[in-house]
Amino acid sequence: MTAFGVTVLDLEQPRFEGMPLHPAHQQAGYSFFLHRRHQDWENPNARSSAAGMLICSDHSGTHIDALCHQAEGMLMCGDVAVDVSTQTPKGFTKLGIETLRPIYSRGVMLDVPAALGIDVIPQKYLVTAADLEECLQRQGTTIKPGDTLLIRTGNGRFWRDTQRYFDGPAIGSDASQWLAAQAPVAVGADNVGWDLPGFVDPVLGDLPGHIVLLVRAGVHIIESIHLEPLAEISCYEFEFVCSPLKLQGATASPVRPLAIVR
Repeated sequence: MTAFGVTVLDLEQPRFEGMPLHPAHQQAGYSFFLHRRHQDWENPNARSSAAGMLICSDHSGTHIDALCHQAEGMLMCGDVAVDVSTQTPKGFTKLGIETLRPIYSRGVMLDVPAALGIDVIPQKYLVTAADLEECLQRQGTTIKPGDTLLIRTGNGRFWRDTQRYFDGPAIGSDASQWLAAQAPVAVGADNVGWDLPGFVDPVLGDLPGHIVLLVRAGVHIIESIHLEPLAEISCYEFEFVCSPLKLQGATASPVRPLAIVR
């Protein structure tokens, strides 16, 4: 969409039943149905109405993780303890997604497959810090503290092929550490869960990137972001907007990220 002299690119994947979900969130799933249809109500005038019901995990579709999402040794970001005062049946009293302000920052896309001269990163491949450094050099892009850093693997094109999307590449442990050292406000990738499902780092354990970024560095992670619109125009720097819902105590929020290209 182009208006007021700028182009606005939609970076959200469409939501539908059967879309790819990380195994940890498949039980909650995603479903939408009409519980009120136009023909269900009698009205003396011509007006009718319809309304639906949405049931989903807070980690479904394109979403951003809250800092309460992960803990290390039962300590969340900033050494906030996981206990009965912070973790309740109704959500978290600290570090919930409602504490994250809307993000408006410089956005940088690191187009890894383009830098490597391929269309898409191979399945199950772990993107390395060396890959990201090579990508920046080839793009001629610099990173500044407070940026939002988005990693394109090319996996976003498989969004409607659930198994293929799920089997896509991920971000390796050293890449997550390298990114955290850049002091971004948030990071994102076009895969199902940033880390490779089932991968166990010998030092950090499973979901190493979540530990490095969310717990240790306080950097939010955007998952299943749609980066093909940026890749199509070879756009690596832009204004980035991402606003989570104020879901009090939630561990994540669905989002519709936008890239503003001037």
